[in-house]
Amino acid sequence: MNAVRSAAVAGLFYPGDPKALAAEVDELLGGVPRLAPRLGFPKALIVPHAGYIYSGAVAAHAYDELAAARGVVRRVVLLGPVHRVPVRGLAAPAADWFATPLGRIRIDRAAIAALSDLPQVVSSDRAHALEHSLEVQLPFLQKQLGEFDLVPFAVGDATVAEVAAVVERLWGGPETLIVISTDLSHYHAYDAARSIDAATLARIAARATDLGHEEACGATPLNGFLAVAGRRGIDVKLLAACNSGDTAGGKGKVVGYSAFAAHDGGAVAPEQAGGTLLSIARGAIESKLLGRPEPRFDLPWLAQAGASFVTLTREGRLRGCIGSLAPMRPLAVDVAQNALGAAFRDPRFKALEAQEWGGCRVEVSLLSTPKPMRFADETDLLAQIVPGEDGLILEHEGRRGTFLPQVWEGIPDKQAFLRELIKKAGLPPETRLARCKVSRYRVAKFHER
Repeated sequence: MNAVRSAAVAGLFYPGDPKALAAEVDELLGGVPRLAPRLGFPKALIVPHAGYIYSGAVAAHAYDELAAARGVVRRVVLLGPVHRVPVRGLAAPAADWFATPLGRIRIDRAAIAALSDLPQVVSSDRAHALEHSLEVQLPFLQKQLGEFDLVPFAVGDATVAEVAAVVERLWGGPETLIVISTDLSHYHAYDAARSIDAATLARIAARATDLGHEEACGATPLNGFLAVAGRRGIDVKLLAACNSGDTAGGKGKVVGYSAFAAHDGGAVAPEQAGGTLLSIARGAIESKLLGRPEPRFDLPWLAQAGASFVTLTREGRLRGCIGSLAPMRPLAVDVAQNALGAAFRDPRFKALEAQEWGGCRVEVSLLSTPKPMRFADETDLLAQIVPGEDGLILEHEGRRGTFLPQVWEGIPDKQAFLRELIKKAGLPPETRLARCKVSRYRVAKFHER
């Protein structure tokens, strides 16, 4: 059939132009303050569904948690409440594709067919045709995950057990992400809404399963998910919350928004990963240099997309440094390839030879997702930079350069640091910083003793 559910609220809830939409989602994700590197990603997210001007910044806190999920998550199970067409049960679409200005997303028809024995699962394109609670999530998912299959449900009148049965059936492994779409209270005065929503946030974190629609408009799918989270012993962590009075609306009648993440044992503290990453880097070099077998690690977090730098030093001096600034391939592959690059392809050095290897020291830096910095002028930029902690990326007129935070050890002055970064990017010394794009990141650094 290849029927397509076209975007219904593009140009209303979010930009309808592809370039403008991509830029806005990037801006929202870039505004999330977290800079720590992460390993693993949530099994489930709870996100709001208002127009981006109202709730986009809160939603971004949840979707930013998926920075490591690209290439791992291949299926998204998305549940949101119906707003326009009454439904008994959970309505799946008959369409084969959902479209947004960023492209088409394939519907996982096999997953839906596997639920055919559940009477609460029905088919209704009408329920999906104008429904925004699901659609507004898709551009964020497209930007963070790339290609994935979608299992969308417009949830109407259903019991906690009926929703929970669907969530359990589709739970899957790390390839499956669960997304629950809901706003909080509606149309109370600002202070009253804050009080009501604070109680609701606590109940969500406690995995209550009796939330009412006056507390959360998506209470029906939310209660079902929280029942599953409770049975599985999964914590539900608050990431951000506000209401429309804090963003783009008046304070007389507001709508509340929140973002939560639930981890299913997949999160790994970066400090626990150092030995493994160093073994991968050293093993890749020794395989090429000495013909030794590379070590193999069957660890889920190594399959996540990751960005790393591998640095080699010999007798205290740099012997090679190559890395990635964006997570575009599995972390294990990224570390191995960057180790080979540092040893054999750094244009500043000749290829490493076997007799040198014994005196070399390996360091692996795991990067957080770079966040654009917003600044009025050079003085403002200098005030925001944190020496010793911030790695910086400077871009202008098609040229780009980066310094890891380790570079602060040799260039502790902020102005000198930026001057040297301009030089590294191949830009003229007189380049005005106010015309440059500057992003920052942090690293978790591991080195051999």
